[in-house]
Amino acid sequence: MSTPSMAAPHDVDLTHARWRKSSYSGGANDCVEVAELGEHAAVRDSKDIGRRPLLFSKAAMRALVSGIARGSIGERWG
Repeated sequence: MSTPSMAAPHDVDLTHARWRKSSYSGGANDCVEVAELGEHAAVRDSKDIGRRPLLFSKAAMRALVSGIARGSIGERWG
């Protein structure tokens, strides 16, 4: 049985991306922004929006957020 790829292609069109910040952002432009792009999600640094964002499949993004919410990602990495 094969598993679906969790990688996002590098040719995702970001022209019409609608970026949003976390409601936990302090307003000092010091957090990440996320854009939903169909079957993909993009994440960028709000301090440097000129840099190419990281692209994830929605499955990978869900796994990341779920791991953070459960506490299994973050504390170990200090």
